[in-house]
Amino acid sequence: MKIEAMTNAARTLEARGLCKQYGKQTVLDHVDLAVEPGCIYGLIGRNGAGKTTLLSILTGQNTKNSGEVTYGGEPVWENPRALSDLCFARELNPGSEVAALQVEEYLLAARLFCPRWDEEYARTLIKKFGLDTKKRINKLSKGQMSMVTITAALASRAPVTILDEPAAGLDVVMRECFYRLLLDDYAETNRTFVISTHIIEEAAGVFERVIVLDEGRVIANSQTDDLVDQFRYVSGSAQAVDRALAACGLQPLQQQGMGPHKTAAVRGTPEQFARLAAEPDLELSGLNLQNVFVALCGHGDEEG
Repeated sequence: MKIEAMTNAARTLEARGLCKQYGKQTVLDHVDLAVEPGCIYGLIGRNGAGKTTLLSILTGQNTKNSGEVTYGGEPVWENPRALSDLCFARELNPGSEVAALQVEEYLLAARLFCPRWDEEYARTLIKKFGLDTKKRINKLSKGQMSMVTITAALASRAPVTILDEPAAGLDVVMRECFYRLLLDDYAETNRTFVISTHIIEEAAGVFERVIVLDEGRVIANSQTDDLVDQFRYVSGSAQAVDRALAACGLQPLQQQGMGPHKTAAVRGTPEQFARLAAEPDLELSGLNLQNVFVALCGHGDEEG
């Protein structure tokens, strides 16, 4: 059954010209971003790219220096109507005051702040994860703390649910369990999810769209398959690769050399790739999302 908010007019979470500085450091630099309803987004970026800051500002938990954030056309900041549709679940810090709470106390607080809270679903997740609700959060393992965060996020039933590094503390079996739960919930509710993660390769198949944040700027926000299809590895002798790329007007984003042989990651059009594929001395191969991320955010790092 769809959540009630999904029957309303389409609501987009949007940032325009968003800037954030901490002292002299610019963390977000004129970010423009639209998170459309009914989609699973992946947010990826290097450490320090501004991902957590962006998510906290989008959900009204942090201030901005300039720009605006709206949900359904209304400002998010101190707007109960907009905020009631948003849930931001971040990693729990064992040294924080929140971590001194028992699991049941933390989830009770989450229930008070989430008007669409699904208590039955929360209890189902607690049982599935084997959580001891009487334990204090700071006495849990890192994986168990991640499970508490996931439980709060999924049980919130918020139309826009944002999770910051939800799988960071989970082993591979529990990460697979999380992704299945996420997809099952999405199929049932069609709510919007934004997942920030460093575990790109595993999560890539879950993301319908991907947002790439680099040095405080959004450099990509597109369908995952469409983005990946814009990239190729081009391999051959260094001379042949350089000559062919120059002829097609392509610059290598990243390259790796081994003796006279060279592989370059490039971003291009189907026509440019067709020209390269016609070269008898070159070999083209595809990239996965993690490779694309490295090519976009590696800033020309050369290996070999």
